[in-house]
Amino acid sequence: MSQDVHGTVAEGFEGVREEFAAFLAEETYAPGAQLAAYVNGRQVVDLWAGEGVEGSSLTTLFSISKGAAHLVVALLVQDGVLDLDRTVASYWPEFAAEGKDRLTLRELLEHKAGVVGVDGGFSAEELADDRLIATRLAGQKPLWEPGTAYGYHGWVIGALTGEVVRRVTGRSIHELYEERVRAPYGLDFHLGLPEELEPRWREVQPLVPTPAQAEALAARAAEPDSIRGVAFNLNAPEPVDMVAFANTRLVRALGPTSSGGVGNARGVAGMYAAAISTLDGRPPLLAPGTVAEFAGLRTPGTDLATGQTDHFGLGFEYLAGRYPFLGPDAFGHSGATGSLGFADPASGVAYAYTRRRFAFPSGEGASPENGRLAESVLRAAATV
Repeated sequence: MSQDVHGTVAEGFEGVREEFAAFLAEETYAPGAQLAAYVNGRQVVDLWAGEGVEGSSLTTLFSISKGAAHLVVALLVQDGVLDLDRTVASYWPEFAAEGKDRLTLRELLEHKAGVVGVDGGFSAEELADDRLIATRLAGQKPLWEPGTAYGYHGWVIGALTGEVVRRVTGRSIHELYEERVRAPYGLDFHLGLPEELEPRWREVQPLVPTPAQAEALAARAAEPDSIRGVAFNLNAPEPVDMVAFANTRLVRALGPTSSGGVGNARGVAGMYAAAISTLDGRPPLLAPGTVAEFAGLRTPGTDLATGQTDHFGLGFEYLAGRYPFLGPDAFGHSGATGSLGFADPASGVAYAYTRRRFAFPSGEGASPENGRLAESVLRAAATV
């Protein structure tokens, strides 16, 4: 189904527009997509397509939110406010319960805490509120010995790191992100969407799975008390409908840092551009040493929750293994609809792709088209 592509690309990036248009013409097209990219702080791609979608349209970005949350953590480490090798419990004493007393902040950021969820699961209302998540997790018994293995803390990692930030600074990640990152650059990427911006928001849409996909999803749901089941909140009396969750005003208003940020491709790409490049006359937010600390592979082996391998840096996903055309210090995060944002210091590229419809398997990272789209951006960047 052919779709009109709107927006602009800089000279030399025409191939990116062609690749975007080619994807949109395929049957796998997800209605409502945006693509944006910067190179060394200069925006070179700003494209969108889909009925009712503009370049300024906002949508719920799920786990892309983790990138914003952990950019704040990286800044606090860079400032000397947080120490990666101090225990979480030294900042947050209640977290020491049930054998979690020796877990360091570094290990927490590597998804090694073992508290991927709680006994009995969370309600949708709890998952919308980072403080409620943190309160319940503090006393939770881990599913493995903390620090000895890793598994994606998909619904909860932002609440865990956020509580550490709150105990040290007296402020939330949301407040610090707004003050230090979003507002100075005017980014359309929010942890907590103001009411006045609601008219620009566009709902996330479901995608009906194929019979094979539906069978696989049912098999997962049949093991609600497994590590995977707890991590994806399948052990709750009423497992959360991720589409309904994203389309709830409470979630958009509170902006849970693991799952509820709202924005567009322009905003996400702009955030990653600000992290590594001079942007709007401001120096990069992150020093090269901080990037080196947080990027790169920190979790070799298999993720106990997702089954993926070589999954994380510190807080951010390790991307060079999935996308060999990226440098080893590329860092970013995907979202459950298949969206992706990242920075690649080696090339100076900051990239973001957002989509309004779920991919399958949902909740497990960037959709396949990101490979071809991101590679087209890197290929163009290398020639200009």
